[in-house]
Amino acid sequence: DFRNGNFRVKGDVVDVFPSYADHAFRIHFFGDEIEEIEAFDPYKNTKLEDYDSLYIYPANMFVTSQDVLQNAIHQIQDDLVHQVDYFKDIGKHLESKRLEERTNFDLEMIRELGYCSGIENYSRYLDGREPGTRPFCLLDYFPEDYLMVVDESHVTIPQVHAMYGGDRSRKENLVEYGFRLPAALDNRPLKFEEFEALQNQVIYVSATPADYELQLSQGVYVEQVIRPTGLLDPEIEVRPSRNQIDDLVEEIQKRVELDERTLVTTLTKRMAEELAKYLTRIQVRCRYIHSDVDTLERVEIMQDLRKGIFDVLIGVNLLREGLDLPEVSLVAILDADKEGFLRSNRSLTQTVGRAARHLNGKAIMYADKITISMQKTIDETNYRREKQLAYNAEHNIIPKSLNKSLDNALAKNSVSTYHFEKEALRAAEPDLEYLTQEQREKLIRSKRKDMEKAAKELDFMLAAKLRDEIKTLQEQH
Repeated sequence: DFRNGNFRVKGDVVDVFPSYADHAFRIHFFGDEIEEIEAFDPYKNTKLEDYDSLYIYPANMFVTSQDVLQNAIHQIQDDLVHQVDYFKDIGKHLESKRLEERTNFDLEMIRELGYCSGIENYSRYLDGREPGTRPFCLLDYFPEDYLMVVDESHVTIPQVHAMYGGDRSRKENLVEYGFRLPAALDNRPLKFEEFEALQNQVIYVSATPADYELQLSQGVYVEQVIRPTGLLDPEIEVRPSRNQIDDLVEEIQKRVELDERTLVTTLTKRMAEELAKYLTRIQVRCRYIHSDVDTLERVEIMQDLRKGIFDVLIGVNLLREGLDLPEVSLVAILDADKEGFLRSNRSLTQTVGRAARHLNGKAIMYADKITISMQKTIDETNYRREKQLAYNAEHNIIPKSLNKSLDNALAKNSVSTYHFEKEALRAAEPDLEYLTQEQREKLIRSKRKDMEKAAKELDFMLAAKLRDEIKTLQEQH
């Protein structure tokens, strides 16, 4: 099976298929001399191009001098002896044996190849750092007088806070059960204090800044409320939660007649799924989206909403920040008076803002009482509306809905729906028509495995391409 990352030798001919390339290279030898270099299609076995010279880059490359490697190996061996003795002293003989075998295997790989799988867990030795010191990172390469912009800071800053703790918890288990040396704990994200120490000038960008950002800026901030399109923040209505579903269906039907879209937020994933089932039963075209839905599929669902393939999108916490859906004219928030993370002032403001890109934007909160968070959201939204209205009146601006083309949205926002037109999909090649059913199923399984791997590695362009190839193969099936 000749595929990416492999090579093969046939007599005086060496075929190389680099992991980063879409085609392979064939090198013809005459003894020790190269006679010819060519690129070829590994699927059709057809020649593509001749080369006078060729650079082939490694799939992995670690540039470390032998002196540094040898010094690291000695330190790893010393720490291994201490940790193995420690495990034996406390009666953990299985962990002791496991650690010794694994580390010795890694050391052998480092001696022979210069690296091993999971070499990042030995980064402290290679960097020459002391135990407990922070790792080097991208911020170390910036000049002293640099500017950091933190987008959606109300979400980003808590994530930076949580990164160290989550990583530490996982690594401690690996060390405790003998899978890694304690040095693995030093291959970690920055602690929040370390992150702060590396900052110089910072701009926090958020429609709902958190207490941390406001405290740092001492309450001084710059507002960017005015929209050049003249669009207002959506009107907010509070309606009783009794019969909220019947009322919601009525509002959805009004939007469907106008070819507009609706977002609905619930408190739990199960509520989202059950509501989607109910709306489907009464002939409302809808989909749900939450954390269990695959990343690539989420983007496709968003695009299908914009295209009008369905009219209602139901979600929990994924309908807050960063969604640009100009077709959405109604946001419905169920159980808005249930105080908590999903119904806090910031969450409500962000959710309401999803309807701010439509001329007829409206938000409906279903609640039996107006909570403090709801009141803050209503007050903030009304303040922004008044400011925009005054600006529109002063400059004779007539609000206009955003007319964002779907093609542009696809190109900018979603590689999952990007089709590779310039380069014909391998799965569509005529040669594949002659595959047996068993061969075709095997190829589909192989490509699906590669697609999942690419998605995990955040290589969404490759994942999208493989997804299209799988789809083509299934259609030919």
